[in-house]
Amino acid sequence: MTIKDTAEEWEVRASETPFVGKKTSVRTDDVVMPDGSVVRRDYQVHPGSVAVLALDDQDRVLVVRQYRHPVREKLWEIPAGLLDVPGENPLHAAQRELYEEAHVKAEDWRVLTDVYTTPGGCDEAVRIFLARGLSEAEGRRFEVEDEEADMEVARVPLDELVRGVLAGELHNNCLVVGALALVAARARDGVGALRPAEAPWPARPFEA
Repeated sequence: MTIKDTAEEWEVRASETPFVGKKTSVRTDDVVMPDGSVVRRDYQVHPGSVAVLALDDQDRVLVVRQYRHPVREKLWEIPAGLLDVPGENPLHAAQRELYEEAHVKAEDWRVLTDVYTTPGGCDEAVRIFLARGLSEAEGRRFEVEDEEADMEVARVPLDELVRGVLAGELHNNCLVVGALALVAARARDGVGALRPAEAPWPARPFEA
């Protein structure tokens, strides 16, 4: 048996959008179940995101600390952001986020993994990149606002992040998945076997 997620779409009898926000919305679908019954499913419609596990030559990961109001915590995270433009190349979006949040650029980019953050209640898809060959970006720093104006930036050894994840001290989805995926990649075939930076992404198709 091949363990692989597959595309499938059940019949939707009716659909409405009771809420539309600045970046996301809520959709209500009446979905036909296998036994013929119809059930209502509410979920958040999301444009998709990218995240960057930026690794320096001392095996440290670039992380940011930011207030997240829904969970009432300041979380350590890896740089991340929305796919603001439909069909946007996720690599370009990731490069932009690394520049805006840390004023850093990278020479080597790979796809670390692709995930759905909460597929039971949101259609958000995230592509997590591994970025290496880090250096200071050129030009003026991006002017941040709102929660990002209070953001801290640090470089933390990968081993320390893994320890914090397993100890229940770090909770950001992309940081957790990214750090553990990198450790797994190294233990398996090495980072050289990771997918190229512009590998296809069926969840959010784009043009290279």
